[in-house]
Amino acid sequence: MMRRPRATTAKAVKYTDSDVSFSQTVSSDDEDNEEWRPLEPKPKDTAAGQKKRSVKPKEPKAPKQTKAPKQPKAPKVPKDAKPRAPRKPAAKAQAAKVLQDSGAPGLAGTKRKRKDDKAGEDKGGKQTEEEMAEESGPSTRMKEERVSFIVSDAHQTDRWAGEGSSLAGLKPKKEEVEEDFTFDMPCVKKQKTTGACMRQPTALPSSQAQALRNELDMSWDLIELLSTLTCVERWVCVNIIKLLREENTVPFMVRYRKEMINHMDADAVRDVQLVYEELRTLAKKTQSVVQTMKKDGVLTPELEQNLRSCRSADELDHVYSPYKKGSKLTKARRAKALGLEVAASALMDAPHTLDLNAFVKSGTEGLSSVKEVATGVEHILADMIAKDPETLTHVKTLCENNFVTIQSSVSKSALKEKGKGKSGQSGQSVQGHSKPGAHQNKSKDLDKFQLYSEFTCNVQRIQPHQTLAINRGESLKILTVKMNIPDRVKSDFTRWCINNRWKPRTFAREEHHVIIRNAVEDSFKRLILPFLTRSYRTKLTSAAEKESIAMFVRNLRQRLLMCPVRGCVIMGVDPGFRHGCKLAVLSPTGQILHTDVVYLHTGNSNQQREADKLRHLMMKYGCTRVVIGNGTACRETESFFADLISRRYCHPLDVSYCITNEAGASIYSVSPEAVKEMPDLDPNLRSAVSIGRRVQDPMAELVKIDPKHIGIGTYQHDVSAGALKAALDSVVQECVSFVGVDINICSETLMRHVAGLNAGRAKSIAEWREQNGPFTNREQLKLVKGMGPKTYQQCAGFIRINPQTSTRSSPHHVPAVPEKTAAKKDKGKTGVNVPTSFNPLDQTCIHPESYHVAQRFLSIVGGSADQIGSAGLRQCVESKVKSSNVEELAKTVDTTPETLKLIIDGLTQPPGFDIRQNFGQADFKRGIVSMSDLRVGAVLTGRVDNTALFGAFVDIGVGRAGLIHKNNITMDKLPVSQRRRSLALGPGERVEVRVQNLDLQRGRIGLDLIRVLQ
Repeated sequence: MMRRPRATTAKAVKYTDSDVSFSQTVSSDDEDNEEWRPLEPKPKDTAAGQKKRSVKPKEPKAPKQTKAPKQPKAPKVPKDAKPRAPRKPAAKAQAAKVLQDSGAPGLAGTKRKRKDDKAGEDKGGKQTEEEMAEESGPSTRMKEERVSFIVSDAHQTDRWAGEGSSLAGLKPKKEEVEEDFTFDMPCVKKQKTTGACMRQPTALPSSQAQALRNELDMSWDLIELLSTLTCVERWVCVNIIKLLREENTVPFMVRYRKEMINHMDADAVRDVQLVYEELRTLAKKTQSVVQTMKKDGVLTPELEQNLRSCRSADELDHVYSPYKKGSKLTKARRAKALGLEVAASALMDAPHTLDLNAFVKSGTEGLSSVKEVATGVEHILADMIAKDPETLTHVKTLCENNFVTIQSSVSKSALKEKGKGKSGQSGQSVQGHSKPGAHQNKSKDLDKFQLYSEFTCNVQRIQPHQTLAINRGESLKILTVKMNIPDRVKSDFTRWCINNRWKPRTFAREEHHVIIRNAVEDSFKRLILPFLTRSYRTKLTSAAEKESIAMFVRNLRQRLLMCPVRGCVIMGVDPGFRHGCKLAVLSPTGQILHTDVVYLHTGNSNQQREADKLRHLMMKYGCTRVVIGNGTACRETESFFADLISRRYCHPLDVSYCITNEAGASIYSVSPEAVKEMPDLDPNLRSAVSIGRRVQDPMAELVKIDPKHIGIGTYQHDVSAGALKAALDSVVQECVSFVGVDINICSETLMRHVAGLNAGRAKSIAEWREQNGPFTNREQLKLVKGMGPKTYQQCAGFIRINPQTSTRSSPHHVPAVPEKTAAKKDKGKTGVNVPTSFNPLDQTCIHPESYHVAQRFLSIVGGSADQIGSAGLRQCVESKVKSSNVEELAKTVDTTPETLKLIIDGLTQPPGFDIRQNFGQADFKRGIVSMSDLRVGAVLTGRVDNTALFGAFVDIGVGRAGLIHKNNITMDKLPVSQRRRSLALGPGERVEVRVQNLDLQRGRIGLDLIRVLQ
């Protein structure tokens, strides 16, 4: 029974010649057990067909017919094999398009991968298309989950400055696993290359390329590796690197350099930027390691080549770890110090000449007997095997073709503490007070990880939240985690090493074969197995962190882009019991009209008096909207206001209320920004102001708070703090920039998040505004201290100058300009001649660098800048675009179609257009429902409050958020525009749900998604 597995393992060796990158994620195709069973005779034909397919694209390059002997097999195989597209070179592009449109996972990067691997095929290491799909699959899958928010069809051409591609015609994945909520769609960034794209450079300018090579000094090509890891076209990677090295921001690239980045969205560009920075960091670390090893005198040319070939920090650490200072001398280095490296080389190259007795030296430790000499040779060979790239590639391939599982169980220390807590609880409860509490907390922690006390899962099926939960349990010393690699991997690996890679070149005696076998087994157990364990844990953690951070990004974007509630007076309420409910009445523009404290929950005698006070405030200021924070006493406060509304206590005012997330309000109330903004207010009252403003203008208020305190996402303490902060800061910059800010009324805090600006430049702009009055045009930004040409280029398009706010205090503004200009002239800065008149184009999203193009386009359509946003100009533009398409008009005005589309959007959008008006708004209500009123099967509407890696929490107005498990979020329940996302729902979205199950004791509500309301 043992012979068949061995035979099939020998067949599996065909797959080991592929050049698998160590940094590549484990394939995420969720197959059944049949995927890992021994190969049947049938797949031989398929493999042969795939071999032929990988060779077929060479036919246009090889007209000499040098491979004629291999061609007779070609006509037979395609008849049985399904894929026939590669038979003709002309049909190659069409076949690639069909594969991409059908949503085939992992095939988005196959075309480029074939080109990259031609050299490898010439050497005999042929890769089948199936292997290439497996390699590109994980990276494609990781990137296709990225989200870009989308505005309504009325402004489809803007679509957040055009990022993202059309989602029409998407089809669900054919094979779907129960617990996988990722929808297999074509890779977002791997888009079809148009004719314009073909004219783009595929390499950096020679000077920049040479500078980059000198900076990195690695053996791999940065652009090629970046293109492979991110599944992005090579020419796009070249342009992104060029733009990043020129200090361009992501929002600027996404909006004003679309043609250079192939219309990628902000998340996709950030992914490329992140991988680019990781590779640069790896190169710097490699340089440091090389210099350190040179000083220590242990660097050899071969070792340096291995170091400079590393493609991940994990590989680099594996090669460098034996030579680190402070680490004990490895067994291999001790054996080399004894001079046994010559014996190891002779054993592999000329074993018939090897005499181990010649190395025996009595009295020398490690050489006193033949057995010790053989052991030293084994250690050297084991080290060579563990550091051989081909060997590591083969063992990783074997692991991918077998069931590698991760297992967690309760640690011994946690079990001991649990036992002590149970046995000593009765005795300690009388003497001490802190120890029983500590044991109770430990018991609670154990209960939290009950799901993972006996947990085993395939590494290809484990979900990101499960990985993070296991990591947290391990860090708390509650769980013990280990990787289970099947014994079959060890037996197949040992057989391959002995019979292929590490087989002696000439005849070897039996004792020499024993040494080699022992070296292979020792290498696998002592060196390779720990490396594989570290590699899998690193990959799983990295993938889980990326998905968790992506969830944070999506949630934060949804929260920032909530539609503002304008044009009404709002009362913000920070609920509380003993200390009362803090009130803040805000004007339609967010100004504080009144603050107070009412005690609604201290007894029936006070309630009537407090109700009268509330009615007086509402009647005095005309307040019709009440915003209640979702903290302590929220339900009781909501019940009080619902009772007043039901009794029409504030008649004739039509009062309604809503519940909002108050996470971070208390932290903000004591921050320096809050003290500076509201110096005379008590911190508790500042919280009420913040709660009210979160509904009036969510983005302007939430940017004042550290994103990690807003209460979005999960496992924020289990991911890299630096990566999370960078991602959240970038999405805040993206949202603020794309929405745009009115430079004359926005706060300094909001201004510092505009692309190109920072805290110092925002402060300088605010000071200039205070001294000279409001800005009348964008050109005046050049007069601000610290505003150089690059900064102006990055921020100018995202800053608005509205006519309503640019005329205040204008008499003070005009005489101050020449004075400031003179100061600029004294400093030797350019741009002295700055106009002071208002430019209508400054209120649009059109960048100043394109103003001359916009003027030419206006002259063609017969309009003027004063008509921006009017119905007449919109009609003229639409008729002109219908008569001659955008491409022809772009040639006429000497610009790109992408720039012209942006100009058309800027000219036709109404004045004061805000992309947030197409997103959800806070839900105001007048009644209340309790959890006891719910019944299984009841259909309700609610709003998504937060999303996690395992589902979405929905506020259905009963004081407890219900959970829609990710298994219930299926593609047929989603709008087409949301099917690309991994979980497809974000905070603020309105949904229709059905109550699936109720657990009143634990306060849990299970929901099923019916549809997303739009």
